[in-house]
Amino acid sequence: MPRLFTALEIPRDAALSLSLLRGGLSGARWIDVENYHLTLRFFGDIEGHVADEIVEALDRVDRPGFQLTLSGVGAFGQKKPHAVWAGVIPSPEMNALQAEIERISKRLGLPSDPRKFTPHVTLARLRNTSPLDVAHYLSARGNFATVPFRVGRFVLMSSRDSVGGGPYIVEEAWPLNGSDARASSRSTSASEASRIMR
Repeated sequence: MPRLFTALEIPRDAALSLSLLRGGLSGARWIDVENYHLTLRFFGDIEGHVADEIVEALDRVDRPGFQLTLSGVGAFGQKKPHAVWAGVIPSPEMNALQAEIERISKRLGLPSDPRKFTPHVTLARLRNTSPLDVAHYLSARGNFATVPFRVGRFVLMSSRDSVGGGPYIVEEAWPLNGSDARASSRSTSASEASRIMR
């Protein structure tokens, strides 16, 4: 059973900028560049028929594309750091998209995500890394920022059971530039996605 989540993809140029943040931190397992993404809503391990319902509901999302800029770095877990990440300059359009996906999740009766939405791109997962080392790493890279990039779609991704960090597979994609392009831009049909995910 795959783990499913909605996400924004990171374009190549921004991903290359993120890749320059790799290294210089003991105990870090760095995420592969091709697996960088920004999670909008984590669904978890989902049965095939529920995946169909999610896909069908997300088909109706109709939001404009927007600009996004990655900026700054941070860490989760102050006393026991477990991940370092790149942050995002606040985007009302991204927050509105995420809120709509959250409302869809509630309507479908999916468990609520206990974590507050904190938009970020995970750079590395940490194991036995000292808080002091993390603080030095972050302070040396605090002025990180990418050139703004356009977000033209959001995706439904899956990951198989692993320690985390990929590989991730795009199961579905929905354009953000209006509903007229929706039919031709879909990566797979709902039934195809269901077949893939079983």
